[in-house]
Amino acid sequence: MRTTPREKGSSITRVLEIIEAVAGAAEPLTPSALAEKLDIPKASAHRLVQTLEKEGFLQFGLRGGLLPGDRLHTTAVNILGSGRHKALRQAILRQLSEEIGETCGLSVPDGLDMLYFDRVQTNWPLQINLPIGSHTPLWCTASGKLYLASLPPDQLERILPRLPIRQLARNTLIDLSALRDDLARIREEDLSTDSEEFIDGMVACAVPVRDGRGDLIACLFTHAPVIRCAMEPLLAFVPRLRAAAKELEAIVGG
Repeated sequence: MRTTPREKGSSITRVLEIIEAVAGAAEPLTPSALAEKLDIPKASAHRLVQTLEKEGFLQFGLRGGLLPGDRLHTTAVNILGSGRHKALRQAILRQLSEEIGETCGLSVPDGLDMLYFDRVQTNWPLQINLPIGSHTPLWCTASGKLYLASLPPDQLERILPRLPIRQLARNTLIDLSALRDDLARIREEDLSTDSEEFIDGMVACAVPVRDGRGDLIACLFTHAPVIRCAMEPLLAFVPRLRAAAKELEAIVGG
């Protein structure tokens, strides 16, 4: 709670603080809870929230709490991909890709998908073509399952039944019980894998990139055609992936 009265004429500051509070909340906040948290008059908080919802920066969840909207997600991805740290981030990914000999990249959650926002591709003739900007499913990719495993249990259980789960490759887990077991393993090992679950003939693994609070903000992945690199040899590179993730955390996560 603030101990000094807020100055008049600070609507812009209030808007930014609302966005900051919603984006950083562990659980969705109601407009009334938001007003109390930020020491804003309830009428002002409701008015500003309505404007932010109308413009697509915020949205209401199923239980009436506030969540980041599509425009806020897009803004966050654009900030992550901005030029300030892009050269250093690319240098880390390029060095990692050269050491591993396979494509490496970063993906971030985007609604019910993962979004590829940075990538360094290997020079092998045989490639898996998933360029920057690609959207991939949550339930059958290494990055997507890593993100799901990072969610609080109650939030995960609200999302899982609503995912459009279907068979995409020979090993796609379409049974929710089997998928839950796999997510529990991922949570315990802090490592996610995709053994021909998204694309036949492709294997992948991913490790988390976290912010200063320990929350997952991105997934560092590598993938390869199984004909060139099976899962076991790919997993041998996990220690190098984790080291690169720590370097990236200093850049992306602040």
